[in-house]
Amino acid sequence: MKNELEAITYKTLQTELTRFFLAYKFALNEVETKINILQEEFKLIHEYNPIEHVSTRVKSPKSILLKMQKKELPPAIESIRDNIRDIAGLRITCSFVEDIYKVSAMLQAQNDIEVVDVKDYIAYPKENGYQSLHLIIKIPIFMSDRMEKVYTEIQIRTIAMDFWASLEHKIYYKYNKEVPAHIRMELKEAALQAAELDRKMERLNKEINILKENEAESSLLDTTPVAHLAQYLSQLTFDRKDSK
Repeated sequence: MKNELEAITYKTLQTELTRFFLAYKFALNEVETKINILQEEFKLIHEYNPIEHVSTRVKSPKSILLKMQKKELPPAIESIRDNIRDIAGLRITCSFVEDIYKVSAMLQAQNDIEVVDVKDYIAYPKENGYQSLHLIIKIPIFMSDRMEKVYTEIQIRTIAMDFWASLEHKIYYKYNKEVPAHIRMELKEAALQAAELDRKMERLNKEINILKENEAESSLLDTTPVAHLAQYLSQLTFDRKDSK
């Protein structure tokens, strides 16, 4: 009898943990779909895509356990769900700093996204020089028997910010986070240089945009079926006005 009860308990827990991790996977799928829609719209309508790259990850059980110990959480699924908000993580790499805020604003404006927290490490970089925009959101996912709102962390940064953060993480990992002071100083200096590079590239991009606006408008879209249809409908409207 005892073994049967233990088997039932084990199976129930295994099912709950499977559903637990699936919820975070589905949450990332939902956010990725939203980003894919934004990317497609930008390519077709604005002839410009502010998003360079998107990556996702769900924290491993080991990472979750370590965070539980750090936060001194009780060993319960509900406690983990409520107190660890970055189990589902999504990183968006943008071309320019202004793109970060555009993408953030578009995501935050969506009705089914609940913004829980925003941390702007671009306006206020961390002490080590780290820069990024972090959003903690809740997004609804629909399971077979329930609807859940799942915490998801979104990090939005430029290529330069991502390059610095990735290498800084590798260096700290090699030193087991015991990095000598002179290396920490050089890493911070590199972060400042990366930020300056972002500012310079953004200035150049704005200059190019001004030059483009001043040129005669001859878009590649003029040769597409959509452009022909738009021209045809426009002409019909004009002809009807003339006939009145």
